[in-house]
Amino acid sequence: MPKNSKVTQREHSSEHVTESVADLLALEEPVDYKQSVLNVAGEAGGKQKAVEEELDAEDRPAWNSKLQYILAQIGFSVGLGNIWRFPYLCQKNGGGAYLVPYLVLLIIIGIPLFFLELAVGQRIRRGSIGVWHYVCPRLGGIGFSSCIVCLFVGLYYNVIIGWSIFYFFKSFQYPLPWSECPVVRNGSVAVVEAECEKSSATTYFWYREALDISDSISESGGLNWKMTLCLLVAWSIVGMAVVKGIQSSGKVMYFSSLFPYVVLACFLVRGLLLRGAVDGILHMFTPKLDKMLDPQVWREAATQVFFALGLGFGGVIAFSSYNKQDNNCHFDAALVSFINFFTSVLATLVVFAVLGFKANIMNEKCVVENAEKILGYLNTNVLSRDLIPPHVNFSHLTTKDYMEMYNVIMTVKEDQFSALGLDPCLLEDELDKSVQGTGLAFIAFTEAMTHFPASPFWSVMFFLMLINLGLGSMIGTMAGITTPIIDTFKVPKEMFTVGCCVFAFLVGLLFVQRSGNYFVTMFDDYSATLPLTLIVILENIAVAWIYGTKKFMQELTEMLGFRPYRFYFYMWKFVSPLCMAILTTASVIQLGVTPPGYSAWIKEEAAERYLYFPNWAMALLITLIVVATLPIPVVFVLRHFHLLSDGSNTLSVSYKKGRMMKDISNLEENDETRFILSKVPSEAPSPMPTHRSYLGPGSTSPLETGGNPNGRYGSGYLLASTPESEL
Repeated sequence: MPKNSKVTQREHSSEHVTESVADLLALEEPVDYKQSVLNVAGEAGGKQKAVEEELDAEDRPAWNSKLQYILAQIGFSVGLGNIWRFPYLCQKNGGGAYLVPYLVLLIIIGIPLFFLELAVGQRIRRGSIGVWHYVCPRLGGIGFSSCIVCLFVGLYYNVIIGWSIFYFFKSFQYPLPWSECPVVRNGSVAVVEAECEKSSATTYFWYREALDISDSISESGGLNWKMTLCLLVAWSIVGMAVVKGIQSSGKVMYFSSLFPYVVLACFLVRGLLLRGAVDGILHMFTPKLDKMLDPQVWREAATQVFFALGLGFGGVIAFSSYNKQDNNCHFDAALVSFINFFTSVLATLVVFAVLGFKANIMNEKCVVENAEKILGYLNTNVLSRDLIPPHVNFSHLTTKDYMEMYNVIMTVKEDQFSALGLDPCLLEDELDKSVQGTGLAFIAFTEAMTHFPASPFWSVMFFLMLINLGLGSMIGTMAGITTPIIDTFKVPKEMFTVGCCVFAFLVGLLFVQRSGNYFVTMFDDYSATLPLTLIVILENIAVAWIYGTKKFMQELTEMLGFRPYRFYFYMWKFVSPLCMAILTTASVIQLGVTPPGYSAWIKEEAAERYLYFPNWAMALLITLIVVATLPIPVVFVLRHFHLLSDGSNTLSVSYKKGRMMKDISNLEENDETRFILSKVPSEAPSPMPTHRSYLGPGSTSPLETGGNPNGRYGSGYLLASTPESEL
């Protein structure tokens, strides 16, 4: 063999040497195939499968335990949205009635597609780019779009972790800094800050002390240095957690995935003991049945299912790709989906128990303030004392007594009633306005905690829980970016991961301007939703209609050792694609009917006002959606017209430390793998699903050389049994 050949090189070096099969077959000098681990036609499946598994294990990291893997999937799927978005949607969309569409869509879309992503990742053992490249080369752009969506989500999601870090450190003081409005001095007179007095202490702290927010998205206002530091801390934590891949992130998951459940359990017990907690829970679970027929409710429920399970992001595929082939991913899909739903319901119970307590306090405060107004009107003879029921005692005024008095005054003074400025002080009104997106965590819940005994302790626990929930999701999001890129382009893992974190931090400075919260709304509500829906529906189509549901079910049967329920066949083939097509259409119509906008905080008014995005922001939003979806049509066109190789005739081989190992990262057609690894296709435990047969000239594979063992393709790579040994 020539001295400069790559096989010769590997004998003198411990580094990877990669060479295509075509180059190896072109060598004229024979190689002793009996001493090769590149088993070209193997004896039968047992020994060959052992070789395959050993080489896979040597090439790719694996989870240390099944528990570690399950915690990773739970940590990724259970995130901040379970704490504030799910309760918000419940409150907005009919309370307990919202659970019906959510559960239906979880069963017919969520669990089947979650199982599909787990299965393809485990079977192919590659990230999202490699998976969809192998399943359907023309739809290989799905993987690239998944990476881009993960990047968009990671950019703003870590900003929310930064907010939680800021509140976490501010919680180590008593009283909590958002418990009272600040007092400013105007000469010798001390007055309450006007913006705070018009709103509330927690609202003022959120918008002015934490975000220092501008009045619109067009007013940048410069960087908020406090949030910039918190964002730097957040990316540093994420970087340290993922820099070693699953070797580092898997260990972090033991704490980040389990600790939130400890906190939720503590808050649930504490919340149920609070006065008014039952009112909040009853309000939450009292169904408004008319909402069940609202298409908007079903659309929001489907979107929440996608985000809750992490469908389409690539993180699910990335985590499952580190599993063994015989792992029961069918059980994993059901288990993680159930835990995710259970967590959402548990968080909703906690939230509404605490908010029920807060609503009762605010309602009592409303009663006291309005009772003082009525006493003032009585003392100035604006109102007659005859209007006050005899049993009403102003020193011990109950909500029921106030409502009776309020109704009498409203009836008698109907013409002048509006001028009195009296509020009805309804508990329902307080419960309805308690939940409002991210304001649930940083305004409503923080305000409730100020009334807790030992409030700093509960505040520290709450925001530490948010940090851990966000960290678990960010680890999965980063895996959705790094795993496919590292698998496909073989870049150094540590260097690439650190580079991603640095790049994301620099771009993330957009979100820590004074107007940064408005950009978070743009990315969260609009830029990821439509591309994500398109990605998920194309994933379903690629497997169910292009690769073939029957073939995929057979692959699963061979991999799992049992046949999955027929239910999945019909969901993948018909029900899920139809539901997602309707969802996509509804999302596009919604964007067309209701122009995108955001809630701006107006300092002079000390209140929120809904504003539409200006033209330049709309252009940015459209650009983000186009960039996220563009790889799909681009890759399709390039491969349809053969302008981009699909890797069908390339199979590279790597050598390291005296061993020859196959590298299938750029393999498209499965036929070369079959012919090289086994005489009988079914005996080749291919790392990807088989999807086409090689059809060369005369329908004969160029590797089938008949019976000439000394021919070009018989030189050391005969279709014969070769035991595993050192080269």
